[in-house]
Amino acid sequence: MTRTVVVGLGRSGIGAARLLQARGHSVTILESQAGNEQRQRAQPLRDQGIEVQLGRPLTLSSFEPWLDCLNAVVVSPGIDWNHPTLEELRQRSITVLGEMALAWQAMGRAPWIGITGTNGKTTVTQLLQHVLSEGGLNAPMAGNVGHSAAELALSLNDAIRTGGPCAVPDWVVMEMSSYQIEAAAVVSPRIGIWTTLTPDHLERHGTLASYRSIKRGLLERSQLRIFNADDPDLRSHRSSWDHGLWVSANGAGDGTTAMDLWCDAEGVVHSRRLGPLFPASVLAMPGDHNRQNLLMVTAAALEAGLTPQVIAAALRSFPGVPHRLEYLGKLAGMAVYNDSKATNFDAATVALRSVPSPTVVLAGGQTKQGDPSEWLRLMGQQSCAAVLYGSGAEKLAALLQASAYPGSMERCQDLDAAVPIALELGRRQQARSLLLSPACASFDQYRDFEARGEHFRTLISSRLNA
Repeated sequence: MTRTVVVGLGRSGIGAARLLQARGHSVTILESQAGNEQRQRAQPLRDQGIEVQLGRPLTLSSFEPWLDCLNAVVVSPGIDWNHPTLEELRQRSITVLGEMALAWQAMGRAPWIGITGTNGKTTVTQLLQHVLSEGGLNAPMAGNVGHSAAELALSLNDAIRTGGPCAVPDWVVMEMSSYQIEAAAVVSPRIGIWTTLTPDHLERHGTLASYRSIKRGLLERSQLRIFNADDPDLRSHRSSWDHGLWVSANGAGDGTTAMDLWCDAEGVVHSRRLGPLFPASVLAMPGDHNRQNLLMVTAAALEAGLTPQVIAAALRSFPGVPHRLEYLGKLAGMAVYNDSKATNFDAATVALRSVPSPTVVLAGGQTKQGDPSEWLRLMGQQSCAAVLYGSGAEKLAALLQASAYPGSMERCQDLDAAVPIALELGRRQQARSLLLSPACASFDQYRDFEARGEHFRTLISSRLNA
């Protein structure tokens, strides 16, 4: 009997294994770690007949028991797509695919909207799913947000297989990171959205050109393409695309590069095809970047068949995205924002532009490669104090010192210590906002940015309710 091996016991791996079993495959999960957490995750899977082997590193020897009957190897996004062991498996003509590709195969009849970009994709994904759902469409979301792609496919598997009522969603709204895209070359969305492109994940992809190429591949496979024309990198490559919809928060274009959707100087959204639609103020979220997000969502929702009136009403009711410029309340005269989703300099720069200044900034965590110049410039202009924490505190402090940062600067171990320091600095300097916008990954102290944001929200909530 053939066997499929899933590498990794995280959310994606567990979802992939359960989906495979539901579709009649014999499945084994290999996990390199073997601690209490892994044992707790493994037991429910074993109880339902999925083999789990812990303490099995990603080496060819770990696959030896099944090399003669190995049907495919499914990898989670955290596994390097070019890992030497995966290359060895490919050389043996063994199919290697990502969890996203597996989900695509399982949901083949449902049209996808694939959303990618360095920054903005989570907001666009959640906002678009909200708009489509408010418009009466069955449009679940998954991928890099909410459920994993495999978990969503599993939840739909029985209905799709039996062809029951409402079996196939009207749309699947899928957030897709570069890690997921490179392992899912079969995914061909009905609509592809590209939000932004700045250097990120270069530790894994090597160069900006390689990173760009991965994301471009998704849009090339999309029937309809939607681009943010306000992003410098995307705009500079516009002539290389034969078709697509381009949107801008900064007007209709210069004549030679006309926009398909845009905001005029009065803040009204226009469509080249339909004319004036509605005021951009229907979306309460602050910042020019959120106008760009609104335009990309509107372009996709129009293509999905919704009217401008329905779209405007849905945008008006959107509650916001957790951990992305999430307003938590007022403390010490400061508006407090949770922007834990800002895991790189570019996202943190967007946040600095969007909140009232002067700002006390909480930054830190696991540093990533990237160009900090614009973040440093805005820190000098908008921030009166910086509280730096975690493993990246010293590196961020050195960058700020080298840039002649004029504000106060404190370093500490973690957010528990950082919050009271930030509140005191804010009181002294009469800051208008307190902003958690780490500019770093969370993995030095948290499992993900959501856990970091939840911790910050708890720390602030305890003071708001004191």
